[in-house]
Amino acid sequence: MIRFLSFIQDKKEEVFNITDSVSGIWDKMAGWVNKIILNLPNFILAIVVMILFVFIAKLVVKFVNKLMRKRNVSASILNITGSFVKIIIIAIGFFIALGVLDLNKVLTSVLAGAGVIGLALGLALQGTLHNTFSGVILSFRPELEVGDWIESNDFAGEVQEVNLRNVVIKQSDNNLVVIPNVKIVDSPFKNFSNTARSRVMLGCGVGYECDLNEVEEIAVKVIQDAFEQSEGEKVEFAYTEFGGSSINFVVRFWTDVSKQRDVLFAKHKAILAIWKAFKEHDINIPFPIRTLDFGKNKFRSETIQINSNSENSSSNEN
Repeated sequence: MIRFLSFIQDKKEEVFNITDSVSGIWDKMAGWVNKIILNLPNFILAIVVMILFVFIAKLVVKFVNKLMRKRNVSASILNITGSFVKIIIIAIGFFIALGVLDLNKVLTSVLAGAGVIGLALGLALQGTLHNTFSGVILSFRPELEVGDWIESNDFAGEVQEVNLRNVVIKQSDNNLVVIPNVKIVDSPFKNFSNTARSRVMLGCGVGYECDLNEVEEIAVKVIQDAFEQSEGEKVEFAYTEFGGSSINFVVRFWTDVSKQRDVLFAKHKAILAIWKAFKEHDINIPFPIRTLDFGKNKFRSETIQINSNSENSSSNEN
């Protein structure tokens, strides 16, 4: 009974007092306002520091780009280097701003948390990081630069951009294709722009009744007249097979090629020249002919019946 009475007495003493609660909240808010007012100069100074470092980052990136352009560095390397320099300078400004705000403990916590988060992200985003490092590798490879015409992963086009995530190419139909960097690094790609001249191969066929030596002489002469061959280059001609309706050959020649379009129109020019020459010399370029039967010549079948009874009777008479 005594314990129960003491419990009731304690509860009476703990009656909620709204005046004291409001007073406590007001004191806390007043303390926060005082801290904000006292730290306002530091806060403004931290903002100024961040703005200043952003401005410095832009100036440094311009200066670095200017130096690298004088050394004829590719545009992709300029973009990657500029991004790295800008990120590093802004990060330095961020840590200095935290120091101005007297947030050394927060700075230590941020660095520790960044290490833990970096480890977790490194494990979780292995594919993404692989793709990013592939972008860095591509940016410093002279085999792939902005403006080159490449073929990779069943796509062909002019390189528009090389960044940390992907390579952007513009196809001949004016559509943009975005290819992840890791696809370019791990797969072979063909660059038409690395060499000034390339060899073009064109196949054709002539009839079995043609003089093959004459065909070779005419084809080689026509290609030589249409495409000038430099020193160490020549037009090559070779028969390849006995086809179903023609004897097939391939002619190979050199021409200026910087993109896939150049190969297309080189073949166009060569086809016109060969067709005109063959027509002038009555050389036949045959084509397969298919005959379709729509039922006019159907096979007829007849059934012959043999009377077994008559055969048996005739055998008995014998």
